[in-house]
Amino acid sequence: MLSMAPGTVHPITVAGPAGAIEALWKEPDGERRGSAVVAHAHPLHGGTMHFKVVFRIARALSRAGFGVLRFNFRGVGASAGTHDFGRGERDDFRAALDTAQARGGLPMIAAGFSFGSTVAIAAGSGDPRVAALVVAGLPADRWAPGDSGRVEKPALVISGDRDEFADAAVLRELVERRFARPRIEIVTDADHFLTGRLDVLEEKVLEFAASVAGAGIAA
Repeated sequence: MLSMAPGTVHPITVAGPAGAIEALWKEPDGERRGSAVVAHAHPLHGGTMHFKVVFRIARALSRAGFGVLRFNFRGVGASAGTHDFGRGERDDFRAALDTAQARGGLPMIAAGFSFGSTVAIAAGSGDPRVAALVVAGLPADRWAPGDSGRVEKPALVISGDRDEFADAAVLRELVERRFARPRIEIVTDADHFLTGRLDVLEEKVLEFAASVAGAGIAA
């Protein structure tokens, strides 16, 4: 594991299956407690690792003691390759997990926003290195679980009560059916991007991540 100044952010390159992946590594703010990967929204709709939601999730995880890697999926920014409709993006996420583990160690948290949350579930739920999931803005109206199966790991599922892609009641029913140990947070007066409510998002992620670190949760 690498040792750098607490809280600092470093541009890095991840060796991905489709070529180089553009990424940012953020050191934990305090004592190192593990590592995390955060994935962004849909590449064909402008999603990048610089989205405010992704930044806030990463900052919360860092505050909780996790080294955090956020990255651009294939074909986004300086990342090589082309969009693969979620298939190759799972491999991108797994490559990011490899790099995050090498830099920050275990336990690991797999996190994502919108499209990125579906990739985090698919790539992280069955990975033995991943202790927990952070799922923000899960597009319940469009998500097809596919081969992800039932998610057995602890998971924070956070969404706005006015999310355009996830009716709150539908989301709750889906999560309670598909997740074994979910913590569901419906943020009031918030849309898909949690506009004006990002402070709530960050504090909920911080609280959850701190509980993962404090409990020493195993995969």
